[in-house]
Amino acid sequence: MTAARDTLIRRSFQVDPAFAGRRLDQALASLAPEFSRSRLQQWIEAGQVLVDESPCRCRDKVWGGESVRIEAVCVLDQGCLAQDIALDLVHEDDDILVINKPAGLVVHPAAGNPDGTLLNALLHHAPALAGVPRAGIVHRLDKDTSGLLVVAKTLTAHKSLVDQLQQRTVHREYRALVLGELVAGGRVEAPIGRHPVHRTKMAVVGNGRPAVTHYQVLERYPGHSLLGVELETGRTHQIRVHMTHIHHPLVGDRTYGVRPRPPQGCDPALTSALQSFPRQALHALRLGLVHPATGEPMEWEVPMATDLDALLELFRQEPGA
Repeated sequence: MTAARDTLIRRSFQVDPAFAGRRLDQALASLAPEFSRSRLQQWIEAGQVLVDESPCRCRDKVWGGESVRIEAVCVLDQGCLAQDIALDLVHEDDDILVINKPAGLVVHPAAGNPDGTLLNALLHHAPALAGVPRAGIVHRLDKDTSGLLVVAKTLTAHKSLVDQLQQRTVHREYRALVLGELVAGGRVEAPIGRHPVHRTKMAVVGNGRPAVTHYQVLERYPGHSLLGVELETGRTHQIRVHMTHIHHPLVGDRTYGVRPRPPQGCDPALTSALQSFPRQALHALRLGLVHPATGEPMEWEVPMATDLDALLELFRQEPGA
């Protein structure tokens, strides 16, 4: 177990006359596209960007011919350790990692989970990730959600993936086992924000951020349905909150769901499995995106998580399923 080291970033440019009259942060965003504009602005304001060896402000204009030098430190969160934690790698190249995350693995250190997370595992697997924001993690899965997640290995890949997520072009498809027998698929468009009373929870609230979830019915069982769910946006706990909002909470969701409801007269094995299922029944099955370096559309799919697959098999054995 080792501490992750901060990474020193050094870049030098000469401003092209084509940028004459533009703000420094705007010109720099074009000269150094591997960095986000907000990160460049932070470095400029911190004096880590020099123009002709002098610090400047973001709004200062450039006129062409200036020498620009970046000397900045990418600081990883204090206490982030590289830990030898097994990773189920679905794909890896010089730019990205695609991981099949098991249920129970926290993605990023936080209060109550200072280590033993996916981030710690990534720093051990690829130490250079210490120089990428959040060790390359651009989106998350809840601790108890299993399935696919992409990680950027370079700053250029990080910016590309963040842009794709913001433009809603990353395809994310889930499987969700919910309470109730839905008749048809649909679309949930309801803003999500912090719960007004229970601050550790999210909720549909009028002043929340826009959130859109699409779902289709794949299988129906007594009192339950298996859904294919696709995200148009990526809000915290979005699927869990939206499914509860339409009165079809996820099986096993202790935060947003209800007590287990075994079908009347079902096999005792199914009753036991439902009552003891330890997590929300949600699995990120499929992930599609444009490769940051090649521009090639790529897609991955993983099998259903073992525990959820076993529960579904019990449902399929029920009469009328």
